[in-house]
Amino acid sequence: MDAVRVVSAANGERFVPPLGDYHVLSAEWTEAEFRVFGGAASAFTGGYWTGEPGAIRFDSWPYDEICFILKGRVAVQDDSGRRKEFGPGESFHIPQGFRGDWITLEPSEKVFVAVSR
Repeated sequence: MDAVRVVSAANGERFVPPLGDYHVLSAEWTEAEFRVFGGAASAFTGGYWTGEPGAIRFDSWPYDEICFILKGRVAVQDDSGRRKEFGPGESFHIPQGFRGDWITLEPSEKVFVAVSR
């Protein structure tokens, strides 16, 4: 379960893109990214998902997936029984290759991005 990570500044690696990459329009412009995962990608997809209560098991999660829960409640549980639950406003990353269960606890909606390596 340690591999399933909340997407937040506290769990990411801080990176400030060089301003030379932009056409800066405001002198006070600042930003920072907090990178939670990355690497070479072979394909990606993303979209909107809805699900009803139930569970499925993955021997190997097919891609790196970022989930942002809009409605409902879901859980991710690894093959040793450790579990994390997520609800509206929470986002998290499931790494490609993760072994475990996706559990939809109540009718749910999410926005997702999936990246294959």
